[in-house]
Amino acid sequence: MRMAGYESDLVVLTADKNMQFAIKGLLNRPQALGIRPISNGDNFYIHPERDPGCLHHADDFLRPFFMRIEHAIVMFDREGCGKDQRTRAELEEQVTSALSRSGWEERAAVIVIDPELENWVFSNSQELDAAMGWKGNDPPLRKWLEDQGYLVPGQIKPSRPKEAMEAALRRVRMPRSSSIYGTLAEKVSTSRCTDEAFQKLKATLKAWFPR
Repeated sequence: MRMAGYESDLVVLTADKNMQFAIKGLLNRPQALGIRPISNGDNFYIHPERDPGCLHHADDFLRPFFMRIEHAIVMFDREGCGKDQRTRAELEEQVTSALSRSGWEERAAVIVIDPELENWVFSNSQELDAAMGWKGNDPPLRKWLEDQGYLVPGQIKPSRPKEAMEAALRRVRMPRSSSIYGTLAEKVSTSRCTDEAFQKLKATLKAWFPR
């Protein structure tokens, strides 16, 4: 139940449109996430300075929402934020501290994806082949990635997920689109992704919006 005085449950600030589509797709599946439906009011925003903007200026961007929206999520990639040498945890702590000083405290969460969003894409799911235009192809997507050296046999995720995804899309001449991320987020089992940032997102949403 939303606390009295707030217009909406959640505002989401991401570094790009791909992340925005991914989290929109996830939030459309409250039952799969184990949460109640969220009153969002379409409060999804992309920082104009992308990953570095989310790292350095998320507190300023979200200040107008402080009194109106109960919770805030900030999401960006470690790779490309300008502080790639720092760990995911260190980057999250930097932004979390800035948001806390702005008054958000436990009402805000920071999700830094290491190295980048494409790390969430790869899983042992037939939905991945379909979303990326590989359904019915021979060899299947994962076998092709192994043959091309993007994926070690037995490994779930490529070490360079963005490069692997771009190469796979070029192979089937499928344009890269944010809708791919939305489709996967809406269809792939949320239990399949073992990425730590994804698991943090799920745990945060369950704590904030229990059934």
